[in-house]
Amino acid sequence: MGAASEPSDAELLTRHIEGDPAAFSEIVRRHRDRMWAVALRTLGDADEAADAVQDAFVSAFRKAASFRGEAAVTTWLHRIVVNACLDRLRRKALRPVADDELIEAAERSAPTPDQTGEREIAMEVSTALKHLPPDQRAALVLVDMMGYAVEEAARVLQVPAGTVKSRCARGRARLAPFLQHLRNRPEGTRVSSVKGAESS
Repeated sequence: MGAASEPSDAELLTRHIEGDPAAFSEIVRRHRDRMWAVALRTLGDADEAADAVQDAFVSAFRKAASFRGEAAVTTWLHRIVVNACLDRLRRKALRPVADDELIEAAERSAPTPDQTGEREIAMEVSTALKHLPPDQRAALVLVDMMGYAVEEAARVLQVPAGTVKSRCARGRARLAPFLQHLRNRPEGTRVSSVKGAESS
């Protein structure tokens, strides 16, 4: 089936609501990698991220009829994933992340096989993010790490755009002391992770 004839996310969701047993599986296939990336960067723990994504997709499966089409399906899914992550962050303190988990996670999303420098930086950023309150962490992950526009991040987080900007600014300021040493890295070994944190 060619790309032009593939159903949209909204069409798949409608089919799911109407009883198509394969429709929701296709939505999961399309978006699980990005949802995993959001969860992993928000939680900094591979096991917790996997559980959060699973919880989020189960919730989306059950609540599909509540989708009103006021935002894109991807925005709706991101909102559910972020909420699942925030619930976990607020409910309990996460155990320390093992180095091999972060290396494995970095390798999963690495576009080339040899990115040792970038993996090291990704690990440092993930560790630094643990020092932020959940709300600031979620805003920074969406805007600085996932590349969302502030307005789109605001829709995901269901807060005003100004609140997202404020959370990002405060989060970057809090991260700066932890990532200050990265500013002198050669450009080729730096990763686009948290804007301004390395050069503040």
